[in-house]
Amino acid sequence: MMNWLQASEDATSKPSFFAVVISILAALFGVQSERNRQRDFNHGNPAIYIAVGIVFIVLFVLTLILVVNWVVPSS
Repeated sequence: MMNWLQASEDATSKPSFFAVVISILAALFGVQSERNRQRDFNHGNPAIYIAVGIVFIVLFVLTLILVVNWVVPSS
């Protein structure tokens, strides 16, 4: 993923909140690195990943709704 993030994160340490956010975004786009995926599965708390994932999906859907409402004016 990002070299500066991987350099600051040890593959055996618990991921920081910022690392969780980056992992969720990378997973949503389908570009998660194997090293980060292993770290997430071995040392991450599943509840945090689920919560952050749900928040990002809700934000994505709300953004789509806002863009559609903006582009397609109501009659």
